[in-house]
Amino acid sequence: MNVMKTITLIGMMGAGKTSCAKILAQKLQLDCLDIDSLIEIQHKCPISEIFEKYGEIYFRTLEKNAIKDNVKPYNMIVSIGGGAFENSDTQAFLTENSKVVYLQTSAEVIYERIKTDLTRPLLKNNMNIERIKNIINKREKNYEKANYIVNTDGKTIEQVVEEILGVLR
Repeated sequence: MNVMKTITLIGMMGAGKTSCAKILAQKLQLDCLDIDSLIEIQHKCPISEIFEKYGEIYFRTLEKNAIKDNVKPYNMIVSIGGGAFENSDTQAFLTENSKVVYLQTSAEVIYERIKTDLTRPLLKNNMNIERIKNIINKREKNYEKANYIVNTDGKTIEQVVEEILGVLR
């Protein structure tokens, strides 16, 4: 088996990180790790519930630890939560141990993709394009530190995956 540097997908909720990671992992025959799913399995409850019961700071600590404990530098495809790359330790760790790909998506497209999803803690009771734009504006400077940026607007998951494979070549 060839050794390949781990690929980490970052970006906003609804950017397609989890979906793209699964297909990318299949195509490259690598393990796929979704940090949010891992946390939900380990804590036996949804992330929205963790946010509700313990708050965002607690969740971000779980997220940082899950990334440090489970992301290996080779032969993995990793998708992380939208806010995970905000943490400077996590950012440094992922940049050192993987190729980071930012799935850039406009607020309007994100809204269309997730408007009926009631499990998004940062948009709870506040699901609108303005709120999404504010979150993007806050995170963009960190997202742009990725090795590669792939825009997902108007593209299918398969097209985004092909584009990711293209930039990695």
